[in-house]
Amino acid sequence: MFNWLLIGLAGATGALMRYGIGQGVERAVPEQHFPWATFVVNMLGCLLFGFVYYWIDFNEAMTPDTQQRFRLVLLTGFAGAFTTYSTYAFQTTMLIDEGKWGYALANIGAQTIFGLAAIYIGAALGKALV
Repeated sequence: MFNWLLIGLAGATGALMRYGIGQGVERAVPEQHFPWATFVVNMLGCLLFGFVYYWIDFNEAMTPDTQQRFRLVLLTGFAGAFTTYSTYAFQTTMLIDEGKWGYALANIGAQTIFGLAAIYIGAALGKALV
């Protein structure tokens, strides 16, 4: 039951962070044709996920139980609520429905390529800090 509480609290924090960062990006870069807030949050989420996963996995100072608890809280709870791939898919669908195929394909390509790159960069940072 304690794990559920931790995941819930971390998820609430991730959702609030997602909202706050999204609002900040929308104020800085108006979303006239491209969903910049979702893009930024997704890339930060991928970077965070890669970093945390590999930092935990390669951290020999942590017991397996501690590693599992960190994964539950930071990856399942926080990152699960922070990343916005359902919003990404919906916004891409809306771009397609509006006939904006170029923007839709740019969104798909950019989020995929930069997301993969962010995972690898986060992984390298996580490994380097152990």
